[in-house]
Amino acid sequence: MSESGKEKWIMGVALTTTVLAVCTAISSLKASGYSTKVQIYTTMEANRWAYYQSKSIKEYSFKLHKDLFGVELKREAGNPEVRNYIEEKIRQYDSEIERYGKERDEIKEDAEKLIQETEILKRHNASFALAVMLLQIAILMSSIGALIKQKAMWFAGLAFGVFGLTYMANGFFLWF
Repeated sequence: MSESGKEKWIMGVALTTTVLAVCTAISSLKASGYSTKVQIYTTMEANRWAYYQSKSIKEYSFKLHKDLFGVELKREAGNPEVRNYIEEKIRQYDSEIERYGKERDEIKEDAEKLIQETEILKRHNASFALAVMLLQIAILMSSIGALIKQKAMWFAGLAFGVFGLTYMANGFFLWF
């Protein structure tokens, strides 16, 4: 058998290595994109929780003022004008307390949704990142196999490539 006939498998190495390199580039790009989205969502989540805290502080402030007016109401039993003013303020504060409570609940719900979305993005990112690692190992093993002319090394690289491609596909579809 001629030398060129014996080394035909090297063309297979070149072709599969090229395909694996393209898949590595795609996986790397997707992992980077998901990583950026995770950072953005984490910042958004932190902002929502800070907003939640500010609403809690405002709500507490109105509760405190309401309590103070309640004490003042007991002291002003004889003056109907002051008493009416205080009662109106207490009603306003009750309304504000209720509004801040509702807003706080909505903010909490939004923040919890962001947490769930962030977790999904992290799963995508982790799968693509693992795909990049496995595909790089596959490329390395295939290349070394071609250099030292060992088909077994190429086949081992192909096995890593299959796992890498599986994780790449999982990055898109989240099967596991």
